[in-house]
Amino acid sequence: MSNSKRNIWIGIGAVVAIIVIFAISTYNGLAKRNQEVDAQWSQVENVMQRRYDLIPNLVNSVKGSMKQEKDVFGDIAKARQNYNKADTTKEKANANAKLDQSVGTLINVIREDYPQLKSSENVSTLMTQLEGSENRIATERKRYNDKVADYNKSIITFPKNMFAGMFGFHQKSYFKADESAKEAPKVDFNN
Repeated sequence: MSNSKRNIWIGIGAVVAIIVIFAISTYNGLAKRNQEVDAQWSQVENVMQRRYDLIPNLVNSVKGSMKQEKDVFGDIAKARQNYNKADTTKEKANANAKLDQSVGTLINVIREDYPQLKSSENVSTLMTQLEGSENRIATERKRYNDKVADYNKSIITFPKNMFAGMFGFHQKSYFKADESAKEAPKVDFNN
């Protein structure tokens, strides 16, 4: 074999080796980012579960003093059931939005219409815990969206986008608020 043919084969081999190394590196990087997104969603679910577990305690603490507010408690119970039944990320996010709305209404009712309940130590502690949970959820949602943004940028940028589809990596959905969350819930017991 002549030197020129050998050099051509060495050049082709080097190019193939570079492409293989880049493909492996791309796959590993995308797989890592994919796992980071999934792990962050698990953390969102973790803090939503914490709030989900706190709600019955809050409801039971104030239920006796708020008998006429059955609609609020019914909405919370229904929202909790829907959250518990949700399987996919989108279903969990939608169920969580309804739970957010119901819990927000309950907190507003307690603050505005039942100031004597706020002074109850148990209710006060549970409300503080619930508000803390809401803050944690908001923080974890933001972190999730940050991870999704990072992952999605990796998927769509050249040259990784050429390999992402081949390896089965697709863009992830951001956590989006329910349309009804754009308006603050109104509490009116005069109707």
